[in-house]
Amino acid sequence: MVAINGLRSRRQLLKLMGVGGVGIAASCAGSVFGNAQSAQAAVASADKPVGSPLKRLMEGNSRFMEEKFQNPNRSLSRLKEVAEKQQPFAAVLSCADSRVPAEIIFDQGIGDIFDVRIAGNIATPEAIASLEYAAVKLDVPLIMVLGHERCGAVKAALAGEPLPGQISTLVKAIEPALKNNSYLSDLNSSALVNKAVEENIRYQIEKLQKESKVLADLVQKGKLKIRGGWYDLDTGEVCLVRDRMLPSCIHY
Repeated sequence: MVAINGLRSRRQLLKLMGVGGVGIAASCAGSVFGNAQSAQAAVASADKPVGSPLKRLMEGNSRFMEEKFQNPNRSLSRLKEVAEKQQPFAAVLSCADSRVPAEIIFDQGIGDIFDVRIAGNIATPEAIASLEYAAVKLDVPLIMVLGHERCGAVKAALAGEPLPGQISTLVKAIEPALKNNSYLSDLNSSALVNKAVEENIRYQIEKLQKESKVLADLVQKGKLKIRGGWYDLDTGEVCLVRDRMLPSCIHY
């Protein structure tokens, strides 16, 4: 991790950051949902994953960090098994950064995670629609919004400089997460970027629930949980984000 005021460990940095996890509108065309529904009917009798979805993700991340890979569900037989139907146990809205592949950092395989990847892990209408599909039609019980250390999209939002093409749309989607957090100006550059990453995770989760009645209703009924994750590029560790007023990082 980037040093702050000399040398600071990742643990020390995270203590500077109050991390928050708050429990995420658009919809696909009815014909798309309808076609998928018949395919998913066959899944009803399939075995459910063992253990909670969140625990399964975090235990997989621990294996990844310790290089004790199980590499589950990566065989040709698994490929054929899910060819006609899928039953992912979690959905992950993550940054498109090439260093943050969900299946690898959580040590999962084909058909395990419903991936929605977009720079800055932002909740665009298309991303929300995709997550609604996962929650409603695939019965995914967990959505994780996964940000990462030194995120380039967040850096661009902090810089506030003109950007070419459509890149500026990413910045505009992140800026609201930073505007009402004046304390960010008190942090040095290294801590600032990483704290801003956390604020963006928190904001995108709030946006998911605010702009999707579908997801908000499922959360209220206890059928869906939405959590935030913060990925360390240097160690490979995923921490669960918490409320600003609580100790920073949850190690599952």
